Amino acid sequence: MRKQVLLWLMCGLSLAIGRVCGQSSPIALHPQNPHYFIYKGKTTALITSAEHYGAVLNLDFDYKKYLKTLADEGMNYTRIFTGTYYEIQGDFNIENNTLAPKPDRYLGPWQKVGGDKMKFDLSKWNEAYFTRLKDFLDEARKHGIIVEITLFSSIYQDKTWGISPQNPVNNVNLTDSIPRQKAQTLDNKGLWPYQQAFVKKIVTELNGFDNLFFEVQNEPWSDRTVAVYNIVNKEELLKNDWTNKADFADEASLQWQAAVANTITQTEQKLAKKHLIAQNYTNFRASIPEVAPTISIINFHYAWPEAVQWNYHYPKVIGFDESGFAGSDDAVYRRQAWQFMLSGGGLFNSLDYSFSVGHEDGRGTYKAPGGGSTALRAQLKILADFLHSYDLEKLRPNYAGILAAPGLITYTLSDKSQAFAVFLRATGTRKSTLKIAVDKGTYSVKTLDTVSGKYTDLGDAKSVEGVLTIPIDIPAGELALKVLRR
Repeated sequence: MRKQVLLWLMCGLSLAIGRVCGQSSPIALHPQNPHYFIYKGKTTALITSAEHYGAVLNLDFDYKKYLKTLADEGMNYTRIFTGTYYEIQGDFNIENNTLAPKPDRYLGPWQKVGGDKMKFDLSKWNEAYFTRLKDFLDEARKHGIIVEITLFSSIYQDKTWGISPQNPVNNVNLTDSIPRQKAQTLDNKGLWPYQQAFVKKIVTELNGFDNLFFEVQNEPWSDRTVAVYNIVNKEELLKNDWTNKADFADEASLQWQAAVANTITQTEQKLAKKHLIAQNYTNFRASIPEVAPTISIINFHYAWPEAVQWNYHYPKVIGFDESGFAGSDDAVYRRQAWQFMLSGGGLFNSLDYSFSVGHEDGRGTYKAPGGGSTALRAQLKILADFLHSYDLEKLRPNYAGILAAPGLITYTLSDKSQAFAVFLRATGTRKSTLKIAVDKGTYSVKTLDTVSGKYTDLGDAKSVEGVLTIPIDIPAGELALKVLRR
């Protein structure tokens, strides 16, 4: 009996550090702080600058070289689409788009059938696809890379729906026409059973892997739009002005997304491992009114720090899992990453167009509505190293801890007594004075150049009546601070 009790206690401890009684466990929410992950026993934030989601479905893409590049450059995460959606070269003014394979180089989950093999059979699996997918996961595992598997995506254009295997004109299973705006609702003319079968298949095939989580759908609000919040200083919500407002998906979309998430959890009830599920809610920033218990990761695109602040009450990771539409300079995406992660975010993915077929080393040139470069990835590694140098599970946003910061915008994580991680953005100043509410004691203060990664030791500072005063020299307009109690 004592041996059984001891085994149960050991199993409980092993679960907390990422193992279950002799077998490894998938990446999970950290039990002490669910705004971060735990993976292989280590507190983890996911930070990357990764390709445009076509690494598996595009047969011309050398994913082994790509994954090695990510790992060598300090990235620990990538995002892929499953092939239920893909694009046409030139879509959205993107050149060398990995998500737009040549017509004969697309690899999807369903078999092509017929004499000319021009149609898909949604009841038959393309085993070559699952072989490549699992090899990708295995290669990512070897490099310590977590994979976000986005099962479905919004279908933005009629021409994209025109090539989709889910469109009845392209398969032998469905006869009634389906508008693309209804394809991902439960009122989709018999398509749902095939979608559900696909979810069950991919979840079952990948159950043995620890280095993944599932995302239900990419940008579902683009199919089924409900405008909810204007992000600029206006009240009107213009119908097609997506860059200035946050949109939610409508009720029909939410019901379908819930059915997908429920299918994942129900399928895994009979399997050995349980994986996290992400849901993509909106662009920019909004307060999310409800998050289902099945969902562990709340994803935003082009996110503002308020996306974290307004939703931090949910005990879940809040993610910024696509950047873009802000030019191609490294600075904007570097700063977005620091601002979001130092607000309490747990996941950041800069959509990186320097990765393409023939340039899996991330050194390609591109024309696209976003950025990406070797230099940016080096700068994101500086952020990742900075965060992981702390006991990250002990840190939380500390909005009230900054008492004064003239001419600065501050983003702060702390345990409120021993450790403070601060990112500063200057607004019209090169010098300032930062005042932080702290416990009595002496603190070491170092600044970090977020571009070069160079630390500068400012020496020790003593708190006076619960206030730590730090002179700030910020000629480059941004700076990170590492403040630790002696």
